[in-house]
Amino acid sequence: MQKSSNQLHCGDSTGVQVAADASRTTGSRNGASASSVAAPPAIRVEGLGKVFRIGSREKSAGTLREAVANLPDLFRRSRQRQPSQDRFWALKDVSFEVRQGEVVGVVGANGAGKSTLLKILSRIIEPTIGRARLRGRVCSLLEIGTGFHPELTGLENIHLSGAILGMTRREIRRKVDEIVAFAEIEEFLNTPVKRYSTGMYLRLAFAVAAHLESDILIVDEVLAVGDAAFQMKCLKKMNREGSEGRTVLFVSHNMSAVRRLCSRAVLLERGRIVASGNASRVTETYLKKLTARNPSRRALPRGFLFVRDASQSTEFCITAIQILGADGEPLEVLGTWDYVRFRIHFSAPSETSRGAVLLKVQTSENVPLLLCSSQPDSTVPLRISAGDQVLDCVFPRWPLAAGTYVLGAGLAIPTVEFLCWEEHLCELNTVGRDVYGSGLAPSSDRYLVAAQHHWEHADATGTSIEYQTPGSLISALHS
Repeated sequence: MQKSSNQLHCGDSTGVQVAADASRTTGSRNGASASSVAAPPAIRVEGLGKVFRIGSREKSAGTLREAVANLPDLFRRSRQRQPSQDRFWALKDVSFEVRQGEVVGVVGANGAGKSTLLKILSRIIEPTIGRARLRGRVCSLLEIGTGFHPELTGLENIHLSGAILGMTRREIRRKVDEIVAFAEIEEFLNTPVKRYSTGMYLRLAFAVAAHLESDILIVDEVLAVGDAAFQMKCLKKMNREGSEGRTVLFVSHNMSAVRRLCSRAVLLERGRIVASGNASRVTETYLKKLTARNPSRRALPRGFLFVRDASQSTEFCITAIQILGADGEPLEVLGTWDYVRFRIHFSAPSETSRGAVLLKVQTSENVPLLLCSSQPDSTVPLRISAGDQVLDCVFPRWPLAAGTYVLGAGLAIPTVEFLCWEEHLCELNTVGRDVYGSGLAPSSDRYLVAAQHHWEHADATGTSIEYQTPGSLISALHS
């Protein structure tokens, strides 16, 4: 967790301003006043850019005498134009706004400039050009191992972090119990943090950042270090913070978490914003770009998940799998409840009078989810002839939540034998969509299958049904 004392003061040092939020003194944290509608944005970024010099590092002078002796050379080099390849723009012309109480995700591939942006907003590094204005106290959780003094205990670091944010001792003491309970480090509270494990350090760092009185919370992809239960706990906490009026800027490679937590998202690519808006649409755009850059997918024809050259094969085998939409065109991104048609190509060395094509979907941990067979699950007769053939498996509404799954396929003579079978042919990505209208997209970190269903009152058919308590039902079963 990184916090800078400079974050607590107004100023325009190197283009990053952190303004005090007067609304804190009036108790309008939840935005109840009518003036909050027209309130200025919590974060405003205008034309922000950051350039780094790459290449060899100049040797520094060891003594004052050497520094004075090197002044002519330093002056001469400063007047010489540096070649453009020595400079790398980590960010360039980045502009966006975040409203007060909004939770915004920042997504992009490694090296896109996400962490650089957050470090500038946290005033850890200075921008080269442009400006950013943040209103209120800023607390950031960027890198494990920063922000805490290793020789201080967990309790002492909590007080230190609160003091840096400008909180009074009374305010800090009021929050200590919540922080300790969230971090689950009661036994080690008076132990120096240098003896903490990475998981303990992370839990305490996030607990401090999330519970101390700040208006803006900036979180980088440090949650990937925690276990699944702690990640879920953190996401729930950030969701509550956003609903209570705290502004959150969240960087993650977990698209399900971004869609679930954020109302908006910003996509960075090579230091520039290439997409901004609804979180589901932006993450879908990002997944499309990832798919296009994937070397294994680039080598495949458009719309194909798997291709094999079986021209010399003398055995039954699956040769290709296509993924098509309702219009018969290749499906670039598959979402929950989308219409999808899996076109399975296969080759047979000889004829068989009855056969079946099978399609299996499982998780990356080999948990089976779907097993579809053309026989006896359907009335489609299949006479396998020698040579190449095609059969489609159609899902009017794809039932799986957002996540990455594994496709397997094969041929069989039902109840007799497998002609060929492969468990892991290719990966299949599914993006979440708000299919239930709840504001949350189904994702595999919560559940795997999003079944189409509806609810009815017990007497919807006009039949009067007497309500029975669970206890009376159990008693009836044993009578």
